[in-house]
Amino acid sequence: MDQFIVSALKNRPKSFEDVIGQDSITHTLKNSLKTNQLPQALLFSGPRGVGKTSCARILAKKINNLEPKSSEDFSFNIFELDAASNNSVEDIRKINEQVRIPPQIGKYKVYIIDEAHMLSNSAFNAFLKTLEEPPKHIIFILATTEKNKILPTILSRCQIYDFKRISVIEIQSYLKKIASESKYKFEENALFLIAQKADGSLRDALSIYDRMVSFTKGDLNEKSVADNLNLLDNETYCRLGKIIFNNSIPELIKSYDLLIKRGIENIQFIKGLGDFFRNLILAKDPKTLELLEVGKELKSEYIQITEKLLQTKLLEAIELINRSEINFKNVKNKRVHVELILMQLASIDFDREKKNSFAVETYKSSSPNNEIKKLPPETDLKKNGSSNFLKNFVGKEKNDNSIKTLMEIELPENEKEKIYSNNLIKDQIHTKVSSYSLSSVELKRTVTHSNKKKQNKKALSEARFEFKDIEKTLREYIEQLKKEGRQNIISILNMNPVKLDDNNNVIFTVANEMNRVEINIEKEKILQFLQKKLDNFKIKIKVNVDEVTKDEVIFSPKEKYQHLLKINPSLEILRKTFDLEY
Repeated sequence: MDQFIVSALKNRPKSFEDVIGQDSITHTLKNSLKTNQLPQALLFSGPRGVGKTSCARILAKKINNLEPKSSEDFSFNIFELDAASNNSVEDIRKINEQVRIPPQIGKYKVYIIDEAHMLSNSAFNAFLKTLEEPPKHIIFILATTEKNKILPTILSRCQIYDFKRISVIEIQSYLKKIASESKYKFEENALFLIAQKADGSLRDALSIYDRMVSFTKGDLNEKSVADNLNLLDNETYCRLGKIIFNNSIPELIKSYDLLIKRGIENIQFIKGLGDFFRNLILAKDPKTLELLEVGKELKSEYIQITEKLLQTKLLEAIELINRSEINFKNVKNKRVHVELILMQLASIDFDREKKNSFAVETYKSSSPNNEIKKLPPETDLKKNGSSNFLKNFVGKEKNDNSIKTLMEIELPENEKEKIYSNNLIKDQIHTKVSSYSLSSVELKRTVTHSNKKKQNKKALSEARFEFKDIEKTLREYIEQLKKEGRQNIISILNMNPVKLDDNNNVIFTVANEMNRVEINIEKEKILQFLQKKLDNFKIKIKVNVDEVTKDEVIFSPKEKYQHLLKINPSLEILRKTFDLEY
């Protein structure tokens, strides 16, 4: 059996043209070679599996072999070191000694130091001088995935190239090319899942690709790949999306239960749901459609789904998912947390705008033809004012018993009172308000409350009374409390004296803070009882704590001495004469 070569090694780039997703960097390096402006120290940084080491090797070969037709091999001029296993000061000293020797053939010796961030601080310091002033025949190429761990003094001596993550579409296209060359059957959505799982790393994508080829025996389909990678395919998210849009909570919870039994992780499910709604928003507008990193078939399906959906509702859903993802770590019951999110999503009306706060679409007319008429929009109410609008509206439908629809308009509080108190419609609003209309009930409650307030203001009186009337009324209130069995407040009211000042303030003087709190709780009820019984609404209640001075208790010898000193000051002379202590 022939030895199997993994795709990552089999398809390693051999020229700058073969490098995927790093066009700006490869173009810069090629131009540097052509113009002979290549620095002697380069640093390649970026995520794993994006082509740093491959570009370093290609560049190392190109430096000495600038003529494509030349058959000379300059491999002996390339030295590749792994900083993870050569990270001591001694290893760097050996390099410092080796770089003094010029190459036997070719113009340059190239040192590739992979995983450069693994060098120790002392090794970096030993390497500084050589890196700052290298011999003319030496070029250093450092590669690292963690640029932040390299000393700033090293970074300042290198020309830095930042490699980016490879896009999902570029990885998918490359996998498609490899699968076609290998004559494997594949679905584009299956390759998309592999590319998505790789998270921008082509090496990881090729490793997953090899595993999927072995699992599916060369038939890469979306369902098999999704099951093996423990991912949800796009078809599943689309199906869940349709359930959400239909506001079917029981079916949604049941579908989620099946996914849990499949072993899908909660956090991955939330992230996938967020990506799904993001894709829907991108598909909603032709300007953002090109940002959608999916296949043509899936793109068409997204466009079809979003036709009846409102963008504002999609944004609301993404915001909800984002908040839940942030709070996910702090939640103890993860499953209930996710189920709550799903129920909240299924409660959103994605295909319908929230009703305008001023406009009501239609109302039933009492005319013989039972015509459906429309109320004016919000702008007309603002321009003409509520009173002008009512004159026109009520004039046309004077005998309409369905005026209750007017009350369902959600207006600010001042407008509600203004409309209700208008003489033109007072006689038109009947008691036949629909008990099923929350807005009408709220308006009725508001008007009733405002009318009561007006009546109370008119009814305020200031009948004269004396202190004995206060005492008598309080006794009546205490009798009422006895019937309720409230012994605690009764005891407090009986124990603490009451006074009346010139400003009609009833003053309770209590012995401690606890009694003050108890009376304050009952204060409003006592006040209402006094005002009603004495027919005086100017009465107010105040509660004061009586600060009783406590006898000081002497404990320490010093305190005893100070107390005796106040009685007889000559004691201080006695203490100093005999050098006494307290």
